[in-house]
Amino acid sequence: MDLRLPDDLIALVADDASDRHGARWRDQEAAQRSVSLTATRGTSPVPTEADLLDRVAEWGPAHTSAGVFHLVPVRVDRDLPLISRWMNDPAAAFWELSGPQNVTEDHLRAQIADDGRSVPCIGVLDGAPMSYWEIYRADLDPLARHYPARPHDTGLHLLVGAVAGRGRGLGGLLLRAVADLALAQRSSCARVIAEPDIRNTPSIAAFLTAGFRFSAEVDLPAKRAALMVRDRSLRHLL
Repeated sequence: MDLRLPDDLIALVADDASDRHGARWRDQEAAQRSVSLTATRGTSPVPTEADLLDRVAEWGPAHTSAGVFHLVPVRVDRDLPLISRWMNDPAAAFWELSGPQNVTEDHLRAQIADDGRSVPCIGVLDGAPMSYWEIYRADLDPLARHYPARPHDTGLHLLVGAVAGRGRGLGGLLLRAVADLALAQRSSCARVIAEPDIRNTPSIAAFLTAGFRFSAEVDLPAKRAALMVRDRSLRHLL
């Protein structure tokens, strides 16, 4: 006999699990922040060669109409189960990271082990992890071979992982907030770049809402993309 729980009950159980994960995540992050602050007292503020993105962890909060938002660099031991679950949601199809946890783990570790040109982050809204981000140096990425890159172009990838965060304009709101953080914290950066799949119309719409402009269609090795640009010079107009 085929027994299946009602969809509403499945969603309720998933939300409860997410809430419990969020509580554990906040406790661990508070402890880690305390350790980090203690360890860095008295150290030099001069960036190292690995600080290609001007210390994303220190970009600070963005105060939005939806709440206080932080970008927190990924810790694989803490965040892998949550990110992997998000990547297995149909809404994450364009990321192509569905499957067992090691698929997502390999993707995360490749960035963390690199020279700092891409920083995977958890987006935390009012203390709850709800999105996955990649902040990257577009001018140092293979993407730069496919568009007229400028020095210090900063790229964004976003997945709104929490189901409750979808369909209510949060994507556009947070994209604007993070793009503005990048421009505020990276004085050398004149543009924030994104390259969603041209078929991903909800993502493109979110970028447009966030003040990005559609620049061109570009053929990348794995997709045809919409090149989206948020210019420092236009950020108060768009």
